[in-house]
Amino acid sequence: MAIETAVQTFKNLIDGQWVDSISGNTFISTNPAQVTDIVGRFQASGEEDVQQAMEAAARAFQTWRYTAPSKRAEILYQAADLLEKNLELYAEELTREEGKTLASSRMEVKRSAQTLRYYASEGLNVAGSTLPSDDPTTFVYTRKEPLGVVTVITPWNFPISIPVRKIAPALVTGNTVVFKPASDTPLIAFRLVEVLHEAGLPAGVLNFITGSASQTGKPLVTHPAVKAVTFTGSTGAGEKINQSVRLSTRVQLELGGKNPLVVLEDADLDQAVELAIKGGFELTGQACTGTSRVIVMDAVHELFVDKLIAKTASLTIGNGMNKGIEIGPLANKSQLDNVLDYVNIGKSEGAGLVYGGEHLSDGEYANGYFVKPAIFTNVTPRMRIAQEEIFGPVISVIRVQSFKEAIEIANDIEFGLSAAICTTDPNRAQYFTQHIEAGVVKINRPTTGVAYNAPFGGMKMSSTATYREAGRSAVDFYLQEKTIYNGTHSIE
Repeated sequence: MAIETAVQTFKNLIDGQWVDSISGNTFISTNPAQVTDIVGRFQASGEEDVQQAMEAAARAFQTWRYTAPSKRAEILYQAADLLEKNLELYAEELTREEGKTLASSRMEVKRSAQTLRYYASEGLNVAGSTLPSDDPTTFVYTRKEPLGVVTVITPWNFPISIPVRKIAPALVTGNTVVFKPASDTPLIAFRLVEVLHEAGLPAGVLNFITGSASQTGKPLVTHPAVKAVTFTGSTGAGEKINQSVRLSTRVQLELGGKNPLVVLEDADLDQAVELAIKGGFELTGQACTGTSRVIVMDAVHELFVDKLIAKTASLTIGNGMNKGIEIGPLANKSQLDNVLDYVNIGKSEGAGLVYGGEHLSDGEYANGYFVKPAIFTNVTPRMRIAQEEIFGPVISVIRVQSFKEAIEIANDIEFGLSAAICTTDPNRAQYFTQHIEAGVVKINRPTTGVAYNAPFGGMKMSSTATYREAGRSAVDFYLQEKTIYNGTHSIE
């Protein structure tokens, strides 16, 4: 049973005021490494709360859209400084509510500050264009303008870095935001909103709502004020959003992945094992870009598997707050149950569970959502564990006879988010980049990890394939283009 001693209650931010939900209902967020530890109490918002947030954002847009770009950038710079000032506190809170290691949390908070600064700078580079005109008395040019109210809906696995890369470009280009984070990780999302508010955002420019998708989701995407929705999460949820929005609402969806790491016979196998573990087991496998399929050439299959098992067995599992921990808990009970279900599915399909897959529940693991990373061999491409996103520390090793077969299997999937290859042959590496169906392609690098200044997004069912997140191109999602024909009088 959770202990509620001295639990702090955190509020929504609507129109510049920290407020309770209209219903007065709340929910708790707990530590997945120690479920009796309550991280905080948060507002269980409903549709009326969302309505108020939307109205506030719509009003604020009429002023914010005309705020000087340098002023908007200044606020983002200030927020970045505030994040870094409290980096250690925020990292500890992030680990406590999501479960990732403290080192990973520090990196995520630091990266979020860098992302704020990056978009503060990019906001000063928004430009239109001039166009030649057949009419000498008409000057034709374009200008880029903000869309209006943007809904930001984010997941729990990167609970500050994903919100930042959506919110920062939205704000710096003059849009206003209604932000709903995942209910498993509302505290670090609250901290982000708090620093942006403290940095000087005017009332209503950024509104913050916590609560379940079932109670808040409909008006978040269908309210008439919403001009854009940016969402990261499951493909199923993304499809529902895409079907619900108005025709004129711009949508950006970053969804699931089933990402392959191809290991060729000329690869450095020690490096390949490191990349498989980093992509598949770091963050407890809870990354949309995580390595879930390792496609290995027959000539090195046995040696690779032996090395992978040995390295995996050396990993330390535990509370991410403790030193030396490499794998933390899964984020919630649903994730734990899902992983254990897929382990059973893999066994029932005839795959060989050669390592791990057990629920760790004794001693220090008794009150957390811990599982031993799982490695399957004898996996065929059409097995469910080789096709469906598990979102946990489960790697399926698929044996192939040729490079061509490896690429065919890598592409024989509904997803196309991230893919990587381990090889020392530059020609085959180049061939891979040209023929793999993925939005992010890595050579001798893990499938996970992306640069904040580079475009990010997937192909096929991994994305709407409209506007990319991250990088300079992400700014375009939050802008619309207006074409102006300026007539002039001829001078005799």
